[in-house]
Amino acid sequence: MLIAGDIGGTKTLLALYDPNGDIRKPVSEAEFRSAEYGGLEVIVREFLARQQTTAAEACFDVAGPVLGGRAHLTNLPWVVEETHLRDALGLNRVTLLNDLRAIAVAVPHLLPQETVLLNEGTPQPRATMAVVAPGTGLGEAFLIWCDGSYIACPSEGGHVSFAPTTDQQVGLLRFLTKRFGQVSVERVCSGPGIAHIYDFLRDADPAAESAIFAETLATVHDRTPLISHAGLEHPSQNKLAWQSLAMFIDILASESADMVLKVLATGGLYLAGGIPARILPLLTVERFLPAFTNKGRFAELLRRVPIHVVTTRAALLGAALHGLELMR
Repeated sequence: MLIAGDIGGTKTLLALYDPNGDIRKPVSEAEFRSAEYGGLEVIVREFLARQQTTAAEACFDVAGPVLGGRAHLTNLPWVVEETHLRDALGLNRVTLLNDLRAIAVAVPHLLPQETVLLNEGTPQPRATMAVVAPGTGLGEAFLIWCDGSYIACPSEGGHVSFAPTTDQQVGLLRFLTKRFGQVSVERVCSGPGIAHIYDFLRDADPAAESAIFAETLATVHDRTPLISHAGLEHPSQNKLAWQSLAMFIDILASESADMVLKVLATGGLYLAGGIPARILPLLTVERFLPAFTNKGRFAELLRRVPIHVVTTRAALLGAALHGLELMR
């Protein structure tokens, strides 16, 4: 049996797979709140105890760079190491891979019903493909064609400096520079980034925030779900929330175009992570494409890039695919 896991800053998803079974039908699975545990080993032990079973190997994708079989997670105070986990859990092998690499592994295997087409474009055969995934953080990856199949390549592109494209975004950069010093694109293109954008817009127009909504936000640790829900469901009643989502989408579109241009991903762009699927009603071609193609002489090239929104748990699927391939 294989344990596959998607280890994120907010939640950890584990699943047990039969090597001879259906990749989309794990034997069992469970979700854990990452911050409530001191490390991955504790979660895996609890998972196996619940299932009253054992496994031979494990493959975990983690939100952070994996170097030499070791990873320090970007948004969790955990250090995970392949050899330590292997020995501590009594497994034959443990493999770690970056979470965006796991999503990229899954991309060529996605079924039509597991994505939503945002822009049909004109895909180039065997061309590079890009993945941009805003969630707790911002992940990026790409796929290159080699010897008859795609190879998934990780990236830490979410930590490059934020490049504003409008006067308003310049103001956002100045606002966050005072708060953080260096402002990566992850600071504005992620779940926490939506809250940062909201703070900027509210400080520019304090009267636009209702007292009731302000009181509600003050009672929660993570404000992003409330802001996102208000912007989606009640845009006319909460213009700040709607404006925050609109600005977030513009930034996501611009950063996605940057990623496509950097790796010349004319094979397609895949928007993954927790946020794009949740804000799908606002993530329309009319909203996304103008900011995506706002790259001067390369606007026409970008119009031809197919854009897909991933609506399935691609990271877990990719970890399982990679782990089962190693087992074979």
